[in-house]
Amino acid sequence: MLVTPIHRVALAFMAHPDDAEILCGGTLIRLARLGWQVHIATTARGDCGSATLGPDEIADIRLEEGRKAAQSIGATYHCLGIDDVCVTFCEQAIRQSIDLYRRVAPTLVFTHPRFDYMLDHEQTHLLARAATFSYPIPNASTLPQVQGAQVPWLYYADPLEGLDPYSGPMIEPTTLIDVSAVIEDKAAMLACHASQRDWLRSHHGMDEYIEAMKRHGSTRGKTLGVAFARLSFSTADTLIPKMIF
Repeated sequence: MLVTPIHRVALAFMAHPDDAEILCGGTLIRLARLGWQVHIATTARGDCGSATLGPDEIADIRLEEGRKAAQSIGATYHCLGIDDVCVTFCEQAIRQSIDLYRRVAPTLVFTHPRFDYMLDHEQTHLLARAATFSYPIPNASTLPQVQGAQVPWLYYADPLEGLDPYSGPMIEPTTLIDVSAVIEDKAAMLACHASQRDWLRSHHGMDEYIEAMKRHGSTRGKTLGVAFARLSFSTADTLIPKMIF
């Protein structure tokens, strides 16, 4: 039986500007078109995302790109303002995360997997888990909470290329979302992050920002028998309504 939440609010809680667009942008687009309120949040401000600009200058650019990408699908962008490579599972960041949840009141959350190639991602995963469980607890924050606030469904996106970075095998999904019909909209959303494309080209010697996203989506799509799909897998103690899509 499908159980639909009273408050249809989706939150992509990720590390850096552009992470949500790569990992779950298509799903967010589909949710928005189904009438869900969509929020995109990052723990970090993107201050290390340039080989030529200073930290504050590139952070301002990347935060504006994050806002534009979110606005392109009718979503709202938030940032905790932590410096890149300094995201830490600590009391201050936990309280910031819980307070964000209090303001957004999500019923569905997407975040990074437990293990990934970058520690900012793994630490953001821990912050998302802490806030997801704790934000409805009355004394967890001084901010008011919406009536009926409850622990939201929590889903983890793919690690880089869908691979466990420590043991190597491809992650087996519990849920695949068909994003074939919105893949070009997802690409346009990702293209809002022009500075990151330039950074990756400089730092990694690659210029396939959007094509890499499509290639992985195509790989996941083959499992589902569609052109493009993305992975999310649930925590052991929460279940997403499988028929909301």
